[in-house]
Amino acid sequence: MKRQIPYHGWCFVCGTENPHSIGITMFVDDDGVLTSEFTLNEAHQGPPGHTHGGASAAILDEAMGLCVWAAGHMVLAANLEVNYRKPLPLNQPLTLEVRITQVDERKIHTTGEIQLADSTVAVSGRGLYISAPHVFEQFLSNREPS
Repeated sequence: MKRQIPYHGWCFVCGTENPHSIGITMFVDDDGVLTSEFTLNEAHQGPPGHTHGGASAAILDEAMGLCVWAAGHMVLAANLEVNYRKPLPLNQPLTLEVRITQVDERKIHTTGEIQLADSTVAVSGRGLYISAPHVFEQFLSNREPS
């Protein structure tokens, strides 16, 4: 069973309040695997006809962080490694898949991939996220009850 990850405000990758957001909708399944299907357009262009590398890095960073948050950890990114294997074309369907690979006392490790329509891995990455609930305490205490 998949559930949609809530959009959050002005996020560059998935925020619904940001008119410049990439606008990606993400889902997490019962095994904690985060997925998304999306298409990038000229607003995300780097080399002619292809996605800017910074956009694909931002997508992986946001998705890996959200995967960790969906597992119940309040984290900040500490390290992000991105491997560009093939250029991401514009205006073609892409698939994202992210998972947690290791959980230590304060460190959570993740991996992620952006695949082309034929399932070829175009961009892959690894992330290291550090538990930091103290950073979010004020935000969480000021939220209105749901």
